[in-house]
Amino acid sequence: MSSDSGLLQSIKYTRGQKFQVLDQLRVPHEHEYRDIKTVADGVDAIRTMQVRGAPLIAMVGCLSIVTDMDGKDFKNAKDFLAYIEVQVQALIDARPTAVNMKREGTRLINFVKQQIVLTEDITELKLRVIEWIEELVKTDLETNKAIGDHGANDIIKRAQAGGNVNVLTHCNTGSLATSGYGTALGVVRSLFQKGKLDHAFCTETRPYNQGSRLTAFELQHDKIPSTLVCDSAVSWLMKSRKIAAVIVGADRVARNGDTANKIGTYQLALVAKAHGVNFYVAAPFSTIDGNTASGESIVIEERSPTEVTHIGGKPICPAGINVWNPAFDVTPAHLITGIVTENGVIEPEQLSKKIDEYNAANL
Repeated sequence: MSSDSGLLQSIKYTRGQKFQVLDQLRVPHEHEYRDIKTVADGVDAIRTMQVRGAPLIAMVGCLSIVTDMDGKDFKNAKDFLAYIEVQVQALIDARPTAVNMKREGTRLINFVKQQIVLTEDITELKLRVIEWIEELVKTDLETNKAIGDHGANDIIKRAQAGGNVNVLTHCNTGSLATSGYGTALGVVRSLFQKGKLDHAFCTETRPYNQGSRLTAFELQHDKIPSTLVCDSAVSWLMKSRKIAAVIVGADRVARNGDTANKIGTYQLALVAKAHGVNFYVAAPFSTIDGNTASGESIVIEERSPTEVTHIGGKPICPAGINVWNPAFDVTPAHLITGIVTENGVIEPEQLSKKIDEYNAANL
């Protein structure tokens, strides 16, 4: 199972044979895939950021359960359910800010409970779990393409004079953050494919440089006209160039529309507001957490000081300097023009109603 042949592949999976993830710490200079044979492997790949991006974390987590349970014996269906619950929690704990793993893991647990009512045959239960997870990965790619089209169409509709547009994106939200195509970068791809993109700007996204390492790589791979800018240059960019929209991804969207995303997103939203630039969050509906009322309740992961003090393993700061390294920030809903999902573009004030409608139809 893989994405379209022309897209970069963040995962390689063949049932019963292999599951590999692209080690994104080595991109763009090396393309090395790591074998994932156990949930412990999946947790390590997520925690060390060999894989990152909320949708991809969920895909990798669930597929690691598929490979981990292969060949394992379970006493009974209750034992199998307990195993699934333990593995899901370990994967959620790997990077708690991103909500997709929690949502899909909870759905998987509920699915197993439903299936146990129908059969207690372990072989059959394993097969049904595998099919459920494989369908999840397939749906993710279809979801990304829908997000891309909805976002592109809204940006085009709002563009003044109706010409081609310049856009700015942050971090990496493309094929390397999902099963393929991408969320915010999927919107950029859709604009390009529609012939409506003049230029895409991407931030370097310090301190982990996902923009300079990964997004710039994807843009060049797709031959999309693009320019890399320093994080600290975005204010002057919006002052100097006509930017139609800022498009970012999300690791969690609260019920009120507050959005947790890569550190630096909040300041982009403030700058966009100051310059009258539309600000979009592009994410699958699974990233929206209806149980979190606002951004105040979102746990913000803090990472190692060495990500700030070192580049390529070499120190760039005086030894002993104090470091604060939050991996994410929260953008208030009032700064967001629209949340782009596979179901369309949702204004933040309409989000709570849409969550209830979605849950009534799908849960």
